[in-house]
This record gives sequence, C-alpha cells and structure tokens, in this order.
Amino acid sequence: MAFFSFYNVRKPRQFEHKPIYWDPRKEDLEERTHRIKRELGLEKPDETYKPSIKGTFVEGTTHLKKNRMRGYDTRSRQYKNVKLIVIIAVLVVLFWALFLK
Repeated sequence: MAFFSFYNVRKPRQFEHKPIYWDPRKEDLEERTHRIKRELGLEKPDETYKPSIKGTFVEGTTHLKKNRMRGYDTRSRQYKNVKLIVIIAVLVVLFWALFLK
C-alpha cells in the first residue's frame, strides 16, 4: 500500500514549443539569389535542393519520429483498426451464440 509523500513529489512534464516561422519574402529572395549565382557561374548547380517544409512537423515531435522509425504509417494503423473491429465482431457473435441464444 502506497502512502502519500511530501518529499518525492513528481513534477509534471514541461511544455516545449518550438515555433516554426516562415518568411515568404526571405525565401523568395534566397531562391532568386541562388538562381542568379548559378546563372552567372559563381555557384555550382544544386539539383538535390528542394525548397519545402515537408517532414518538419514529424521531425519536431518525438512520438511521430518513433512511429516512423518503427515503420508505422497510416495504412498499417488502418489495418490494425479493421483487424480490431473484426475481432470484436467475432467475439460479440460468439457471446450471443453461447449465452444469449
């Protein structure tokens, strides 16, 4: 049996918010300067650069990163939900057939 203690009181988790700011004018200016430098030959062309923010939300959260590393995605989650519904339906039918019939 656990007793309440004033000495070892756990602290709640702290809220951590990392804001994501987007300045369209700054991004447009950087894009134009890179394009002009590439046209003048001052900078090597970079084909791997993609100006997008895709995936930044997932990288900013720990639980979504863990799910991605484990290989969970929306399709597997939907498959698990359908499997759970089918199992519940089978159990309801078995309960009805054995006890209520």
